[in-house]
Amino acid sequence: MLSKGDWVWLDSDIGIPIGAKVKETQSGQRLLVDDEKKEHRLSLELEASLRVMHPTSVEGVDDMIKLGDMNEAGLLRNLLLRYRQGQIYTYTGLVLVAVNPYQDIPIYSSEQVRLYHGRKLGELPPHIFAIAESCYFNMKRHLKNQCCIISGESGAGKTESTKLILQYLAAISGELSVQQIEKQILESNPILEAFGNAKTVRNDNSSRFGKYLEIFFNEHGVIKGARIEQYLLEKSRVCHQAVEERNYHIFYCMLAGITTEERKALSLGNAEEYNFLSKGDCIMCESRDDAKDFNHIRSALKVLTFSENQSQEILKLLAAILHLGNVYFEANTQNNLETSDVTKSQHFSIAASLLQVQASLLASSLTHRSFKTNRESVTKPLSSKQAADCRDAFVKAIYNRLFIWIVGKINSVIYKTLTNNSKSSYLSIGLLDIFGFENFKTNSFEQLCINFANEKLQQFFVGHIFKLEQKEYLKEDIVWNNIRFSDNQDILDLLAGKPCNVLSLIDEESLFPKGSDITMLNKMNGQHRKNKSYLASRSNYDTDFGIRHFTGAVHYDSNGFLEKNRDAVSSDIIKMMNTSTNKLLCQIFETELSANAAKTTNNRKVTMTPCSSLRSQADRPKQVPTLSGQFRHSLDSLMRTLSACHPFFIRCFKPNNDKQPKVFDRELCNRQLRYSGMMDTIRIRKLGYPIRHTFAEFLKRYRVLLKTSDFDPKTVAPAACCEAICRTAIRKKDEWKIGKTKIFLKDAHDAILENLREHELNRKALVVQRVMRGHNNRKSFLRKRAAVVVLQRSWRAYVANKELRKIRCGYERLVSRIRSRWLQLQLKRQRAAAVTIQAQKTEDSKESVEITPKVIVINPAINPPTPPTSQEEDDNFDDDNDPFSFYNFSRRYFQNNATHTLVRQRLKKPLLPHDDEGDEKACLTVSWIILRFMGDIPEQFGLGSVASGFSHHSPAQQDRRLSTLVGLDQKILRRNKKKLGGGNRKGSAIPEEPENLTEDEDIMIGEGPTLDRPLTPLEKLHIIIGFGLSRPDIRDEIYCQICKQLVKNQNTKSRMLGWTLLSVCLGIFPPTDLFIKYLESFVRKGPRGYREYCMKRLPRIIANGERHEFPCWIELQAATTKEPIDVSVALIDGRMVNLKLESASTSAEICQAVADRIDHEDTHGFSLYISFQDKMWSLGSSGKHVFDAVSQCEQEMKRQGKEEKDTAWKLSIRKELFTPWHNCLLDPVSTDLIYNQVIEGIKSGEYTSEKEDEYIQMAAMHYFIQFGSEHSTDNVQKVVQECISTTLIERRSMTRWIQLISSALLESSDINRLSKETVKGQLVDLARQKWPLNFSRFYEVTMMSGPPLPKNRFVVAVNWSGIFFMEGRDRTLLEIPYIEVQNVNMNSESHFSTRSMSLTTVSGEYVLKSVSAADMAALIEENLEGLRQRSAYALVQNEVSKQDDPMWLVCKRGDLLLVDKSEESSPDQNWIRATNQRTNATGAVYKDALQFLPTLSRPSDDTLKLLSPKQNKISATKTPAAGDEAVVVPVSLKEFAIENFRSEGKFGRQAGSKGSSREKLWVSSREPLKQPLMKNLVHNSELSSFASNAFIAILKYMGDYPIKHARSPLELTDQIFGAATQHEALRDEIYCQIMRQMTNHTSRMSLERGWQLMWLCSGLFPPSHNLMKHAQRFLESRPREPMSAGCLQRMQEISSKEPRKFPPHMVEVDAIQLNSTKMYHRIHFPNDTNEIFEVTSTTTNKDLCVRIASHLKLNSADGYGLYMKTTSKVVGVDEQKYLFDSLRLTTDAPKKGKKVREANQANVRFLLICKRRLWFNVTPGKDLVADLTFHFPQEMPKYLRGYHNCTKEDMIKLGGLLFRVKVDSDRSQFVMIPKMLKDLVPADQIKLMLPESWKKHIIASYKEQSGITVDEAKLAFLKAISGWPTFGCAFFEVNQTSEPSYPSTLLFAINKKGVVLIDPKTKELVVMHPFNRISKYRSKGNSFQMTISTLVKGNKFVCETPQAYAIEDLLRSYVSMYEAQAQSFQPRGQRFS
Repeated sequence: MLSKGDWVWLDSDIGIPIGAKVKETQSGQRLLVDDEKKEHRLSLELEASLRVMHPTSVEGVDDMIKLGDMNEAGLLRNLLLRYRQGQIYTYTGLVLVAVNPYQDIPIYSSEQVRLYHGRKLGELPPHIFAIAESCYFNMKRHLKNQCCIISGESGAGKTESTKLILQYLAAISGELSVQQIEKQILESNPILEAFGNAKTVRNDNSSRFGKYLEIFFNEHGVIKGARIEQYLLEKSRVCHQAVEERNYHIFYCMLAGITTEERKALSLGNAEEYNFLSKGDCIMCESRDDAKDFNHIRSALKVLTFSENQSQEILKLLAAILHLGNVYFEANTQNNLETSDVTKSQHFSIAASLLQVQASLLASSLTHRSFKTNRESVTKPLSSKQAADCRDAFVKAIYNRLFIWIVGKINSVIYKTLTNNSKSSYLSIGLLDIFGFENFKTNSFEQLCINFANEKLQQFFVGHIFKLEQKEYLKEDIVWNNIRFSDNQDILDLLAGKPCNVLSLIDEESLFPKGSDITMLNKMNGQHRKNKSYLASRSNYDTDFGIRHFTGAVHYDSNGFLEKNRDAVSSDIIKMMNTSTNKLLCQIFETELSANAAKTTNNRKVTMTPCSSLRSQADRPKQVPTLSGQFRHSLDSLMRTLSACHPFFIRCFKPNNDKQPKVFDRELCNRQLRYSGMMDTIRIRKLGYPIRHTFAEFLKRYRVLLKTSDFDPKTVAPAACCEAICRTAIRKKDEWKIGKTKIFLKDAHDAILENLREHELNRKALVVQRVMRGHNNRKSFLRKRAAVVVLQRSWRAYVANKELRKIRCGYERLVSRIRSRWLQLQLKRQRAAAVTIQAQKTEDSKESVEITPKVIVINPAINPPTPPTSQEEDDNFDDDNDPFSFYNFSRRYFQNNATHTLVRQRLKKPLLPHDDEGDEKACLTVSWIILRFMGDIPEQFGLGSVASGFSHHSPAQQDRRLSTLVGLDQKILRRNKKKLGGGNRKGSAIPEEPENLTEDEDIMIGEGPTLDRPLTPLEKLHIIIGFGLSRPDIRDEIYCQICKQLVKNQNTKSRMLGWTLLSVCLGIFPPTDLFIKYLESFVRKGPRGYREYCMKRLPRIIANGERHEFPCWIELQAATTKEPIDVSVALIDGRMVNLKLESASTSAEICQAVADRIDHEDTHGFSLYISFQDKMWSLGSSGKHVFDAVSQCEQEMKRQGKEEKDTAWKLSIRKELFTPWHNCLLDPVSTDLIYNQVIEGIKSGEYTSEKEDEYIQMAAMHYFIQFGSEHSTDNVQKVVQECISTTLIERRSMTRWIQLISSALLESSDINRLSKETVKGQLVDLARQKWPLNFSRFYEVTMMSGPPLPKNRFVVAVNWSGIFFMEGRDRTLLEIPYIEVQNVNMNSESHFSTRSMSLTTVSGEYVLKSVSAADMAALIEENLEGLRQRSAYALVQNEVSKQDDPMWLVCKRGDLLLVDKSEESSPDQNWIRATNQRTNATGAVYKDALQFLPTLSRPSDDTLKLLSPKQNKISATKTPAAGDEAVVVPVSLKEFAIENFRSEGKFGRQAGSKGSSREKLWVSSREPLKQPLMKNLVHNSELSSFASNAFIAILKYMGDYPIKHARSPLELTDQIFGAATQHEALRDEIYCQIMRQMTNHTSRMSLERGWQLMWLCSGLFPPSHNLMKHAQRFLESRPREPMSAGCLQRMQEISSKEPRKFPPHMVEVDAIQLNSTKMYHRIHFPNDTNEIFEVTSTTTNKDLCVRIASHLKLNSADGYGLYMKTTSKVVGVDEQKYLFDSLRLTTDAPKKGKKVREANQANVRFLLICKRRLWFNVTPGKDLVADLTFHFPQEMPKYLRGYHNCTKEDMIKLGGLLFRVKVDSDRSQFVMIPKMLKDLVPADQIKLMLPESWKKHIIASYKEQSGITVDEAKLAFLKAISGWPTFGCAFFEVNQTSEPSYPSTLLFAINKKGVVLIDPKTKELVVMHPFNRISKYRSKGNSFQMTISTLVKGNKFVCETPQAYAIEDLLRSYVSMYEAQAQSFQPRGQRFS
């Protein structure tokens, strides 16, 4: 009896029971309410027939295996319940059922991804993410490929499911990935959907193609790439759509999303206008936003590296398809044949232009068809219907090939990372999203193929779920009752399995020329009529046939089957496309076009061969594959791939056919349940055992769950062990089975076993951790206790040794003082003797000049190898099909229509566009040299141009000597070595610029005789490479020019020289990213030998970076032979390592290669050294190029007058640096090398010591290492010979050394207990401690700021013990231990400044400028960081008070803590244990509160005071060098005076001894001098008078002499320094007079004024070399004086520069009078602004311009200059002169004629203006600051003066812009325009119109430019006039009479092209003279004269102008600039002065 609330099964009208609930009314009547909410009366008869519902079916379950009602009704109701609850996913074991919700549901967020990641299947509710996670987990666990097969009808949601799985995999992989491959894979979806999906009746986003996406993972589970396979795109949809269906999405997206410009270019309208888009009467799709989708598609194309050009090409093809669809064909009749013509329409012409073919050819190919007969080709006209079909076939072919090309392009991006590795090295997950089963009203060939694919997938599902599983049970003897299931094998046999199957018959009929759809249908009906799965046609007139598929019967319309299966494009269409210039069209039809070309070739050419029969067979055309054949082949390949993977199945169900949410069509869903075999699947999953392992695998993974006491795996069989594990973990016997070789489990048991395993492993890990921690703590305690004992013993020994060292130190200082005095005396004697010898040998030499007639020189220095006789070198560089061919590059990037082939004359314009005009000039010079190198133009030169031994180095490298090539380590450490003789150096071989330049017009300005002379091949190579190094922007140009000369070059020798040049360039600098792929393509097509050689060099130079020096002679020879360079590297122990090097080899690579050869592990600090002549220097072990150093050696050889090929250099490996934590025990090989280096260094005198005991100690250790403890006198003698220098042996006899070493050996008994390796390590440590400077890296620096030092230029030595500031070897200016260094960082650099670093110490911050600043900073930081990591000492930064927890340590700020490093703490732990050294308390302290000190030993108390945060910083005024010494006694000039001052006996006024009279000459005196101090001035009366007057002025300035008339300080400084600036001999006199008055002076005020004079003097000129060291000692001995260090720095600075030409300026005098060393000057700019800049005494005008450019953030400082503007004129200043000298030139001008006091200098009113001087590289908009500050305010006045020739329209436009500049947006100023015309219109054009007319036009122009700002108006003005030929000209009004044909008054204009003469009235160009035609020019007074070279003679032009000097100066500046650019081929690397 049923009661209220019971659930029952109720029969329904669809034949499947439906759920119903018993309900009782108020009247007691019982009703049944079914699932559809319908009520049924419950009668007794009905109640008797009802079946009660199982509880699991009432609420529903997430895994349908758990259902109690195992029938169709139960399954259907379970899906219904979950669907209504919004739960669309349900499990069936491992199979996921997904019901399409037809709405967005929020269950795919990133939170859901994190939720399911790492969780097992079944732990969480069913979800597609759970299946994806299972795939991912199984792949990583079992290391086997996985696949996910997603099946279902069309519209069931397969595509969306695929995307969700892909998004999940990308999300979990992206957490580990550092690449962006996941994004690229995801972004392929919108592209493929746009081109492959469309709206159908059943699905708004139906996939009209099949897709198999294979995602590849590495061993860590990170996505490394993917690959997409596509199957059977539905091409017919492009031309025809069913009702309510659309074409492919891309067409509608394109029309909705393209820009207006693109729409206009493609001539496109709206979608309704196109036949191909409107046949289904469905334009809009409610669920899609086409415009938004198009933007997404465009962004996806960019992510997948589709270029903008490729995207536009795709749009062109799509637009062409649409236009072709609107083409109609007009039917005609001709000769009784139906013909057709293309109806005239705009669409046809547009389509032809988009396809880039001739319209007539396109029309002909669409309306005619050609056939081949035996002898000829016949053309047949087509009817209008046939023409339309031909058009449709063409369109479908274009779209199909385009889709295939897009898929291939996507694969090339997402699969490229895997191309270098084999696919087998990666694991993969495959996602199959293939078209669902389809059954429409009309089904065609596409539906047959689609349904065939679904049949194959169903068979795969059936085979995997049923057949294979049941077969496995039988094989393993598992008791099993076979389950019956629905098998579709017979359908597959009908379609493709058995002979004469359906698809075979279709293929067979397709191959018959007369085959038709009717004959095909008749054959199929006749063959298969009796097959129960085949439904034959009902009548002979019926064109349908049917197949009973596993989903039901489907009827197919056979019309069009054969045409679609043939899938062919007519040969006429192919021929037409062959003429197209559309790159993409030709590319997608590349196969057809190449086949057609082959046919055409075969038709034209007849080849006679002996094997004609074989050739005829080979030439027989291949059978064209049919579409069904291709599809079957693809499906077979897919099935093989799936079979090799572990599959997961997702069954997608469609709840209704109307795409409505919340609607569940029970009949439709039940049909899908039946044919999917879900019922059978549940049965076999419920009863079966899907999880299976072999016994070995199971035991290996779950052995931890086995009790080994009961079952020992070593003795018990694996099957028994597995059974024991299952009994323990699973217990129920029927839940698992034991087979023959495997164990079988249920689905749920896999997760249970995994959880138990993880729990057991965690438990046992805790036991291991507990034991290990106890062991470590005990070990730490014992080690600490032993350390305490060692510390106590060492401390006691230290205290005793300290006292002993004090005593020894005293004696050593006494000995060193005596020795130094003796050496000084000896040095003076040797110097005097050398001077005498030099004076005797001085002779004058005469040079003769030999004039050489005009010659033609051909350099045969390079003999390229004879090329092979084959035609391998035939040009193959203009391949249009290769997208990266050089031909395509030239078409895309070359300018001025330049071709990619050989030329025989130098270029007039560069091949590539360049922003920098200097780069353009350099390109033309390079072109000339390349032609000469390759021999394409002969070496022809004029008189005097042949000069032997010419050196083309810049002045900086001309003076570079061998001593400057070596490293600083050799300069500082090597003593008593031979120096290169400076006196024997040859004179310069550079000829002077001849007056009559060569007549060759191609020779540009600046090339002159420098390049226009015979050059060796190596010199030409240096010029080409030099330009590439110094100008990186022209490197692609150089490569292009070389490649251009190689294309179609028939000269074998020239071609080989070109390839040699190209290969050398590839070893020096790489091409840019733009050209690199084109160059790779070019090289790959090169001749054999060079092809491989260059392909190897290109990636090497890219990886190792560019070189910095010229290529070597040896590199040129290697490039000629294409062989590597064999080099031997010497080791210090005498071994040689042979290596093969090439141009890009670096020191790091060589060091590593040598280390690999000799098993050298501890390579830190070992460097590569190069030896040349008697010098050796380090190349480090970094990225320095080895052959850069070799190049420097070769250049030095050439400077010495020798040949480069004779350069003898050697490479060796040596220890250069130690780390502060060096351990000799780590690597015996390293220790042995250092040991040998130390022994050899002691022997050679490189490592020296003042103590013999140290030599003896090391010799004894060396003896023990070589001979052991047994003593032998002979062996001792060998030791002496090996490690004692010859000098030491000669000083003390060999016998004495043997005795000393023997005694040491007998006394050192402790050493006998040690091993030889230990002693060797001790010897190395001893050398490291003794000679830290010998193991240092040196850097030459300039100190920019910091605490004062005696010098601002010195050498920094960095080694293991600290940082040393050094002057020479023996003098250390400052020593900084690492513990005193607080911070090291590189300073941000502008593009005008040299790199610098900041070194922050406890004493202050030092800013050091150096070329190697980055290297120095990195080395210091490496040592600091290493010390901090190993340090056990830390300072407390923040006070820590007492806390409640006693474990925390109480400490104050500045306390020193000893950190306990024995406890290993995790990186995440933020506290450590430490001991407070002040309180001895131990506890925990936070790491953030500590500062670890970079030291390995406890710092001293003094150091702690410096480091303590409580301490005040040390005063910056204290000199660090003085702190290390005792109080310094001030030094006088006494020593210098004895040698150089005049004798008192002859000139002294007082009687007395010689010594007393001399002393008074260097001590201050108030009496004037009658004679100069310096004896070399005594006999020169003029200079003597100057000297005496200067001393009186010094006395007056210092207040030591009475003054009758008031004299200003400036007058006195002029009197003191004026003569000395003009007479070099007076300079030492002035220095001596000032220093004399500062010696023993009693007045502090006078002394301060003396320091002022010294400060002024040190900024004007340096003392002589003889006086310099005395002056330095004078200043250094007075460190307490505030100006001492400043004077010393100024004196050192001026010593390296030119001396000043004038005495100090008033600004300098005023500043020092106020005791200020800072000086400033105001600079004005053309835009009426000004700023103040700091200047120094030695600031040049160029320096100030650079400083201004840096401050204003200009792009470049080049081209700017300073001008001085006075009341009468504006004068340009020389940029090389000092600023204050230039100012004196102006301010001193009024002094001529009468005596004027100081006030005149102040009264001379002038402004210092910075302006653009050279208008070179000026492009408006390129540098906005320069445009607004300089260019506009300088060009506008020229325009208003009327210098330019412009039209009326130009003036109106510019007038509007200038009016906006004046008033901005104030329109009320319109009325003022007539009064403002002089500021708006050129002066000579104002009368062209009436003022009101000007006003009207200017207002109109103003309004047209509305919306722009004032700055934009200025920029627009510049852009408007920049195209005029006179833009940037400097204009001078001149009068001339030398040329009658010219007007008497001219505008003389100078610009970057040359001199332009303009008629000022007409503004017409009279003549233009390029700079290379102006051979002479000079000015005199108001006259200017220049000579113009012609072919016959030189013509002189003379003119008069007050600005003649300005013309000469500007002309010289332009010429100098071009000459400098022509010589800019010097490399960017180090330039040695």
